[in-house]
Amino acid sequence: MACRITELVIDCADPQRLADFWCEVLGYVELGWEGEDHLEIGPPGTGFGGPQPTLVFGRSTEPKRGKLPLHLDVNPTDRDQDAELERLLAAGARKADIGQTGAATWHVLVDPEGNEFCLLRSRVEAAEN
Repeated sequence: MACRITELVIDCADPQRLADFWCEVLGYVELGWEGEDHLEIGPPGTGFGGPQPTLVFGRSTEPKRGKLPLHLDVNPTDRDQDAELERLLAAGARKADIGQTGAATWHVLVDPEGNEFCLLRSRVEAAEN
């Protein structure tokens, strides 16, 4: 028997702001608050325990110190990479300069709180709920 990832917990200053952003990016929905400080989002119709992990945004007053040791990679599901990049930028992502040479096939972006994530080139099938 093995474990599987059921949720990712992300510390942040404004859980609602990040939840709104990542719901737009991933097509997730708000699943609810746990207390006043933790907001969970996940796939519509599935929620916690489904085939995709949920994201929990926990309010933290600790300042972010440098690059996080973990980041998310996302792939477009219903458009090419260029169109998806434009959609993510319109949703509030920003391009990040981490010293890319221009040879990479992915784009490094940051969410509204400055957390890095990458938009990869390959188009993948949308996840089944």
